[in-house]
Amino acid sequence: MSSYVYMKVLESTPERYDRGIRLLSGGTIDALWAEIAGRVAAPGVRVLDIGCGTGGLSLACAERGAVVTGLDKDAGMLSVARRKAAARTLPHEPRWLEIGVMEMEDVIEDESFDAIVSSLVMSELLPEERAYTLRRAGLALVPGGVLTLADEAAPETRGERLVWRLRRAPRAALTWLLTQQTTHPMEGLADEVRAAGFTNVHEERAREGDFILVSARRRERR
Repeated sequence: MSSYVYMKVLESTPERYDRGIRLLSGGTIDALWAEIAGRVAAPGVRVLDIGCGTGGLSLACAERGAVVTGLDKDAGMLSVARRKAAARTLPHEPRWLEIGVMEMEDVIEDESFDAIVSSLVMSELLPEERAYTLRRAGLALVPGGVLTLADEAAPETRGERLVWRLRRAPRAALTWLLTQQTTHPMEGLADEVRAAGFTNVHEERAREGDFILVSARRRERR
């Protein structure tokens, strides 16, 4: 299952978000979160999860001993994240911040995180919002800190794209009827990360579902 056009519907019903997103991803979303957490999280590592939703990626990092801060503008999503965290035995209780990405500079201190992650968020932002978010992420990371982003992506070959579009179209239409919103696969994310001043930028297709993973680092001090 390749499309996440139902995300806007799911976000209006936080209690059902996790079940819905797992169904829509064909059960691959947990594996994606685990892969990201395995790359960046370790005991004591300070991780910021931008647009954390109900906390799936945040908790995957916290279970590996990371000191996690998750931010999201949706109070309902954060309420679910807090309950999920309370039901687990974690080395460090995550900190949950109810803020939007455009408020990061008011709350997030410079050079306060070793790693920043985000899943299925960048494609929902306007270009100027992404540019701001990436700039703030660069400031929030310590020199040499790691940025890892995951988002939906269309298949690479023409034939696969055609099948993907045909499969995606009815879901997109239904979502528009229900919410007057839709989502779009992310393209050019690696270039936007480079433009924000990151180095060692690498884009790859994730093993799990139709995702891309973009990883990068904040430049070291000279």
